[in-house]
Amino acid sequence: MFCQTNDWRQLWIFDFISIFDSMDERAQRSLFILYMTRSLKKGPYVDERLLKKIAGKKPLETGVIKTWSRACVISPEMVGFVFGVHNGKTHIEVLVSEDMVGHRLGEFSLTRKFTKHGGKMQKEIETKTKEAEIAAAQSAKGAVELKKK
Repeated sequence: MFCQTNDWRQLWIFDFISIFDSMDERAQRSLFILYMTRSLKKGPYVDERLLKKIAGKKPLETGVIKTWSRACVISPEMVGFVFGVHNGKTHIEVLVSEDMVGHRLGEFSLTRKFTKHGGKMQKEIETKTKEAEIAAAQSAKGAVELKKK
């Protein structure tokens, strides 16, 4: 990855392209989204159908609003509403708060299910917590029996 040039811009572009080509598709997509944002002239993408569903309604009275538009940017009008954002399999309920304004709906509906990190240490921790729960339940049960007598 050695390039003989004095212009740092060409060197940076060459380096970026070579790194980009060595990445897998998922990493390329996330990097592309990070650096290739929507133009300021166009403004943020807000789905018009969602705005029509929200218009004139109160957040607490409406139920879950189902949507497949994960790319839709959360606007201030959406605060308080509950959206069912599709993750590819089911609709996950997302309650929009003020902190979420400017983010996309898809950021709060994960497409991959995290189970847990495995390993020997994790199993030991789980067995200790189970034993502690069982001991606590037995002591509570013994205390109840003593009160009955």
